[in-house]
Amino acid sequence: MPAYAVLGAQWGDEGKGKIIDVLARDADIVARFSGGNNAGHTVVNEDGKFSFHLVPCGVFWPKTINVIGNGVVVDPDVLLDEIDSLRERGIDIDGRLVVSDRAHIIMPYHVALDMLAEQARGNNAIGTTGKGIGPTYADKAARTGIRAADLLDVEALLPRLERILEHTNAVITKVYGGSPVSKEEVFDKCRNWAERMAPIIAPVEKIIHTALKANKNVLLEGAQGALLDLDHGTYPFVTSSNPTVGGACIGLGMSPIHIAGITGVFKAYSTRVGGGPLPTELLDDTGEYIRDLAQEFGVTTGRPRRVGWFDGVAARYSVEVNGYTSAILTRLDVLDSFDSVKICTHYELDGNVVDEFPGGLAALERCKPIYEEMPGWDSPTASITNFEQLPTEAHNYVERLQEVIGCNIDLISTGPHRHETIVVRPVINVASA
Repeated sequence: MPAYAVLGAQWGDEGKGKIIDVLARDADIVARFSGGNNAGHTVVNEDGKFSFHLVPCGVFWPKTINVIGNGVVVDPDVLLDEIDSLRERGIDIDGRLVVSDRAHIIMPYHVALDMLAEQARGNNAIGTTGKGIGPTYADKAARTGIRAADLLDVEALLPRLERILEHTNAVITKVYGGSPVSKEEVFDKCRNWAERMAPIIAPVEKIIHTALKANKNVLLEGAQGALLDLDHGTYPFVTSSNPTVGGACIGLGMSPIHIAGITGVFKAYSTRVGGGPLPTELLDDTGEYIRDLAQEFGVTTGRPRRVGWFDGVAARYSVEVNGYTSAILTRLDVLDSFDSVKICTHYELDGNVVDEFPGGLAALERCKPIYEEMPGWDSPTASITNFEQLPTEAHNYVERLQEVIGCNIDLISTGPHRHETIVVRPVINVASA
């Protein structure tokens, strides 16, 4: 009963889209389990370059079913735009995309609340994408959310929406001083969404359980990264869901006994978008150089990503929380031109050397990286497909990263295309470059 989780192991933006696209060739189902359109996955293949925010990255393989689980919050406008865009570019997804009837819907008032709340935080802004993700999860916890199943009986939904809007508009106008959301506009959207989405809304749990019983391969697609996890990340500068492995079970309604492998995707250096601590952040020309060279700008917002050297302390914590059975390294080619590269192996905290990732924000903000410096390499790693062809120094860097994080690096991405991949060892039995 093989399910395999592919998770972001840092602060997101590790290049999971390319990895899922590569591994999905032999997957029967690709299942997204958390987050919303605050995530962005980029895929480059024979069909072109694509940016996804909700549609799972298995859509390019004709036999693969793509499901959006109950743990995802769905903005129907974004989802329908992505579906239309795929069809316009000749990608047939009819019958291969399913949205969980238990997935919560991002409503227009969630977007308004998100933007108003972030503005009110001022200098203490979290750095949200303003897509309504947090307020939707908040309504989910408050039991006032709207689920995809509710769109299947939109007339019964309207009285509930009326009551919700009465309260929500009071918050928008009286707490934040914003403009109320139009009841008629929301109702019209719900009717339109109901008409277009009804054919793809179904019980995802049943689909996944049936596939697992038939011994089919199910690939669990993570969004964001472990260090943005609501419980285990750098709280409060985190996302609103659980992109760690536990979120995969909750967000798809499946038992952990079905998970045969857990793969963490690490970038060869560190990046994050928005506020919050980044202990190895490079606030100098080196950071600017990496950002420009690697085009480190958010897929969803276009915001410049903060850049730092590889953080081994944070990486070890990510391994502990998720229990990775293998690791994947991306963007190694970005480091090709450096005289030396650095790995943070420990922190200095209040005069003491520590190797644990602090749970408290104040302590983490005081942590200073302790680096191990290694020789760089001037031979290109881009497009290499054989581990033994890597320059000696790049080979040594990968080997040292394995030692620091305590997990085998079994696959290395050396470029954005499918074939630009080194398979050191099979990641999972669906792995194929």
